[in-house]
Amino acid sequence: MNHTVRIAFCGIMAGLGLALMFLTAVLPMATFALPALAGMLLIMIVIEMGVQWAFSVFVITALLSGFLVPDKQAALIYIIFLGYYPILKALFERVKNKIVQWVLKYTVFNGAIVSAYFIAMYLLRIPTDSFNLFGVSLPWLFWLAGNVVFFFYDIALSGIIVFYIKRLHKTFAKWFL
Repeated sequence: MNHTVRIAFCGIMAGLGLALMFLTAVLPMATFALPALAGMLLIMIVIEMGVQWAFSVFVITALLSGFLVPDKQAALIYIIFLGYYPILKALFERVKNKIVQWVLKYTVFNGAIVSAYFIAMYLLRIPTDSFNLFGVSLPWLFWLAGNVVFFFYDIALSGIIVFYIKRLHKTFAKWFL
């Protein structure tokens, strides 16, 4: 495979991912959706070039997002979970046992949620009373809802991967021969 084509393609994907992250400043209601889309770009790289190339694109996009993107919450969401999860999904799904796959996926997801909470509390200094509404602890509700949404996100990601392999892989694979 032509090394120059790989580097150029990864550069384009990193630029496109960063552009999606910049759009979070224009579309604040897409704080979760645009980082998820930016992470989904890595699916192509994992399939066509491998995990190492995808991880390098994630690192570049995460660093640039952290420094340049105005919506720091979206950048944090990308860095803590949505950016690298498509790469980990590819690795986790190599495990034959479906139960072990889901345990690994949920372990990473819940670790990311807990990390995000503690970063918000101690690094970003968000007051603890901002996480309560009418006496209800919102972190627990967000955690519960997040676990449900994660299940559907993973299934949707699987559908996108199948679509890519069936419809687009032949086209892009020609570029990398």
